[in-house]
This record gives sequence, structure tokens and C-alpha cells, in this order.
Amino acid sequence: MATRNNRQAVRNGGAGVPGWALFVAGVVVGAIVMALAYSSMPSLRRTDQPQGNPNAVAQPGSSPGIAASSAASSASQFDFYKVLPEKEVVIPNAELSAMAKAEQQQAAAANNTSTATPAAAGTTAATAASEGSYVLQVGAYPDAAAADAKKAELALQGFTAHVQTISLDGKTWNRVRLGPFATATQLQTMQKKLQAAGVQAMPMKEK
Repeated sequence: MATRNNRQAVRNGGAGVPGWALFVAGVVVGAIVMALAYSSMPSLRRTDQPQGNPNAVAQPGSSPGIAASSAASSASQFDFYKVLPEKEVVIPNAELSAMAKAEQQQAAAANNTSTATPAAAGTTAATAASEGSYVLQVGAYPDAAAADAKKAELALQGFTAHVQTISLDGKTWNRVRLGPFATATQLQTMQKKLQAAGVQAMPMKEK
């Protein structure tokens, strides 16, 4: 009888441990096991994130910076407005249009006159030529090679240009030009052809 009471007491004492305590203990043990397994298995670590390189050394600059690039590009930078003031004058586009229109009106009037002769019809062109020749300036380059390259580019587009070297304000410029043209009408016609090909040109008149 005494033995039976002792066994009953042991069973009652064991039943005194709550279930939640056993659950918490199991979770803690599982977490410890997972941490140990993770640290011992590198393959489980993420490698898709940037990894630091403790042996990395900063390399000296091997390519030119922005300032150097700008300086290099400015060496071949062209300028439309390199003209000789005592020998040349720039013609604004509005003025060129007016000049060409006036020439065309004079030519039409001469053709409609019954007494007009071929010589009279060509008076406008002769007068314009005597007053000076017209040219189109595509650009002026301090670098002769850049000017030659632009001339070649125009040739591939079907335009015949030439390079003229001048000294202006103590600096040498290589001007890429088309012409001369006898009339403002011819000048404007060529300018429009260049514009259609994506080439900007400045109309000028040589005194």
C-alpha cells in the first residue's frame, strides 16, 4: 500500500511541469541548432549582395576627366563668325531672302519686257558679281585636320567645299566654305540644299 502511494506521488510531481515551458525550451534549442548549422554551411549565405573586398586598392585615374575632355573637344571646336571685317560681311537670312526676291523680280520683269535682250536679262547677275562674290561658310576651325575632315564629310554628301586659312587676332583659322556664287539667289538655293542635308551655313559677301 505504501509503494502504491509513492508511485502516485511521483506521477503527481511529474505532472507539475507546465506544457508551455516545454514548448519554449524546444524553440530555444531549435534556434540554437539552426544558428550553428548556418554558421557552419557557407553555401546557405546570400551571395547576390555586393561583397566587400578587403584587398581592393584605389586605382589612379586612367581616363581623362570632364575638364580634360572639354579641353580636347574645344581644340577642334568650330566657329561660324570668323570673318575678315575689312573684306567680308555676314548677310542675315532675312536680308538674303529679300535680296534673292528682288533679283527674281528683276529677272521676271526683264523677261516680260518685249524689248529685253539676253544681255539685258543678265544685267542683275553681272551687277551682283561686280559688287562682290557670295560664299557660304560652314565653319572655321583652329585645327586644320578638323577642317579637312569637314570638307571630306561635305564631299560625301555631294557638296564641293574648300578650306581657306586666315590669320585673325593672332590666331590661325581654317575656314570651310562653298562658293563663290554670282547672285544672292544662287547663294540662298545652296544654303537651302545644305539645310536639307542637316548642314548649317552662314551666308557672306566678299567686298
